[in-house]
Amino acid sequence: MHLAELNVGRLVAPVDDPRVADFMANLDRINGLGKRMPGFVWMMEGSGAPGTGSTDNAIGGDPLFVPNLSVWESAEQLETFVWGTIHKQFYARRAEWFEVLGEMHFVMWWWVPEGHQPTLAEALDRLEHLKINGDSDHAFGWAHLKEATQWRDNGCAPVAAE
Repeated sequence: MHLAELNVGRLVAPVDDPRVADFMANLDRINGLGKRMPGFVWMMEGSGAPGTGSTDNAIGGDPLFVPNLSVWESAEQLETFVWGTIHKQFYARRAEWFEVLGEMHFVMWWWVPEGHQPTLAEALDRLEHLKINGDSDHAFGWAHLKEATQWRDNGCAPVAAE
């Protein structure tokens, strides 16, 4: 069994706009690093890449939404990738490239059976459950995981962490 996560952002500009050029230029690099990390299991293809042509990754028909959906062996391994690699530097720059959504845009859930690849629709349902019901074993943010501590130490605002 594994941990799944969905993180949704909305770019401040189209993918070919200079305002998001640095993000777009490094997307394959960061996703590639994630895929090589201990504990990485799976990532939705096109994850984090708007305009890749995958209609499965569209959210509400808005090409500026960037969904990132992945599966990990443990929360600790996901934390190591998010805050223990160069990913942290890009996370710190998120305000340059992404709008503040004003609502929860991140969700995790246990336990994904080995071999299962969650769909974006499944992940969005988990996110909606979290928005309506708050943290539960069905859908949760970092604060729900007692073993997770790095989000507190790395400037992740409570709303963003949830």
